[in-house]
Amino acid sequence: MGRSEAVGLVLARPARLLGVEPFFMEFIAGIEETLAERRLSVLLHVVATHDEEIATHRRWAERDLVEAVVVVNLTVGDRRPDVLAGLGLPAIMAGAWDGGPDTPAVVTDSTGPVREALARLLELGHRRIARVTGPGALVHTRARTAALTDGCRAAGIEPVLLEGDYSAEAGVELTEQLLRRQERPTAIIYDNDVMAVAGLGAAKAAGIEVPSQLSLLAWDDSTMCRLASPALSTMSVDVHQFGVSVAESVLELIDGRPVTPRWSPAARFVPRGTTAPLTG
Repeated sequence: MGRSEAVGLVLARPARLLGVEPFFMEFIAGIEETLAERRLSVLLHVVATHDEEIATHRRWAERDLVEAVVVVNLTVGDRRPDVLAGLGLPAIMAGAWDGGPDTPAVVTDSTGPVREALARLLELGHRRIARVTGPGALVHTRARTAALTDGCRAAGIEPVLLEGDYSAEAGVELTEQLLRRQERPTAIIYDNDVMAVAGLGAAKAAGIEVPSQLSLLAWDDSTMCRLASPALSTMSVDVHQFGVSVAESVLELIDGRPVTPRWSPAARFVPRGTTAPLTG
């Protein structure tokens, strides 16, 4: 049994997004379900910046409040892995990870699913493809962008990329920008479900018929995607299993055992009512 009986998770993101974006709640549920078998729990803290996250890690280490931490939303040149190593605080990197193989991680494939999403849209005849991304500093955002750009280049087209912040407000504003373009896209990929649902609403408000005039594809499935009208096509991830895999790695780390290399479940295309062959 660990001294603290807790595993730490700091989310550096606007707290308002946690109430509407189900990804992290499903992720945490998967972690907690597995940790509960060892009577461990998740100590969750929400902050605004990585500096505040690092300050939290320092406090936890000084007070022995957690046995290990999970690090999410890794960024290019991320300082957190080195800081945690310096603190002697065991850590699992979760998600897109471009660091060394010696750092324990549950890695997400950010490129293969993008190639699949693009292939599906190309099969439907779409040539003007846009993407509303998450924050550009995130490793997985950059990996997805590179994969989409390379795939579009191979297909002889150029994607339109607009950076969002995962919020509904960004989904509306950036979709409206895309629809005002002289050559508006015929398909838009969104980096999360919240922006996609908001984008669907913006398209309806603009009088654009989905999917006959515009196809929309959300990253990450959720109840809101399934209940939208029409229901949103998605790149669906088993987020709960992702959390379970992270917790399994955490337990190996706490026990001092070698941490098994693990991958999060791959995103897969789930067609629903917002993707269709291009007409006209």
